[in-house]
Amino acid sequence: METLPCQGCRGLCCGPVAVTKQELIKIKKKVNSMPSKIREELTNQKRYFGTCIFYDLEKDKCGIYSARPEVCRKFGYYEKVACFRKPELAVKKDRGPIPEIAGILSIDYKWDYFR
Repeated sequence: METLPCQGCRGLCCGPVAVTKQELIKIKKKVNSMPSKIREELTNQKRYFGTCIFYDLEKDKCGIYSARPEVCRKFGYYEKVACFRKPELAVKKDRGPIPEIAGILSIDYKWDYFR
């Protein structure tokens, strides 16, 4: 499978990120298992408004990749969440049920929630 050209995007497509209650639990576990130095580095980064709080600007990648929400996993490969740099990759159709959203990372859930 061809991959997305994410390098250099600086997280501009990483937000707003809708999350479910189950995803919040998974993310909280991931954040709590991070070394405090990494958590602190992510917390103190200045991001563009609306960019996910877990996007690591310094490393140009997701800071919680293994616990990222479903919308992030689908990004770029599903019709309704196409990447502007490679829209032709978004060919899958999402036929699953629409999950109940608990809120938005960076807006409803900020770093204080995950501490």
